[in-house]
Amino acid sequence: MQMFFLVVAALAVLTVITGVRVVPQQSAYVVERLGKFHVSLQAGISYIVPFMDKIAYKHTLKEQTVDIPEQICITRDNVQVGVDGVIFVQVFDPKMASYGINNYMVSIVQLSQTTMRSEVGKIDLDKTFEERTLINSAIVNAINEASRTWGVKILRYEIKNIVPPKTVLIAMEKQMQAEREKRAIILQSEGEKQSAINVAEGQKQKVVLESEAVRQKQINEASGQAEAIRAVANATADGVKAVAAAVQANGGMEAVQLRVAEKLVEQFGHLAKQGTTLILPANFGDISSLIATAMSVVKSAK
Repeated sequence: MQMFFLVVAALAVLTVITGVRVVPQQSAYVVERLGKFHVSLQAGISYIVPFMDKIAYKHTLKEQTVDIPEQICITRDNVQVGVDGVIFVQVFDPKMASYGINNYMVSIVQLSQTTMRSEVGKIDLDKTFEERTLINSAIVNAINEASRTWGVKILRYEIKNIVPPKTVLIAMEKQMQAEREKRAIILQSEGEKQSAINVAEGQKQKVVLESEAVRQKQINEASGQAEAIRAVANATADGVKAVAAAVQANGGMEAVQLRVAEKLVEQFGHLAKQGTTLILPANFGDISSLIATAMSVVKSAK
């Protein structure tokens, strides 16, 4: 009897241990009881009834990355391109992910490929390289709309590669080269144009500055000449005043007579050196009469 109780106790302990389940963090277990959904176990320690409950599905609640194989898509301008991508998926409802669809991963991949072909077919080849963001957003919206009953959410989709045929690549390379050469020619012509404008502007400024310099020079020269004329006139006036003052002083007239006589003799000597023929006044032999005549002029001026 004691052995029987020991066996029963061991079976009970084994049953209890068998029903204990530890669910990891960011995971969820779907439990079925007698073939019917019972509960979803969250992270931590849980207990299920042995022989009645079983773990039917195990789901990770982490963000999952799924590669989308390359496929051939035809653009709106009838060019075949190979497109592949990567999609990011997360389970938010373990029950729906278990019973809403047979295999949500396979369905998501298939739906991504068909949606990609549809979106690429709406645009031209050149736009496929420029509008990746719009294509990605359109695919995410389309898949989320279809997968609302799957218990999963598409976080984002990214196109990895867009591979056109070799002939198209060669044509695109030639087109880009021609475009670069065109831009280079335009930039060169713009540079030459700007250079010519700068040179003309420099010449214009040079002419203006030179004319301003000439004008300022003429003004300065005229001002200098006027100052010189005024200085000479002032000096002459001062000299005349000094001479007049000296004449009016005692002995001034005698000094004038002596100076006139000296100048007369000096000028006569110069005339004799410069020519061989001289025309003399009738009374030139009478020097005293000449001096008297000059003095009469000085007195009349006084």
